Amino acid sequence: MRIRYDPDSDVVILILREDPPVDSIEEPGGVIVSYGEDKAPVSIELLNASLRKLIQPDDVSVTFQTKRTVSG
Repeated sequence: MRIRYDPDSDVVILILREDPPVDSIEEPGGVIVSYGEDKAPVSIELLNASLRKLIQPDDVSVTFQTKRTVSG
């Protein structure tokens, strides 16, 4: 997964897969979900991200947490 912010259009894009989108649906609240040929999501766009205070363009940090399995 990749996350990209475009300051010119004020959009945060979560790229889930590299497959090209073939369809998209705009959800309420400025969210666009794009789907691949297999009908699975390929990306999610969050419109007007800084205006909605989802991101501060000059102060961006991302934290990922993965689930660890403990073998015994």
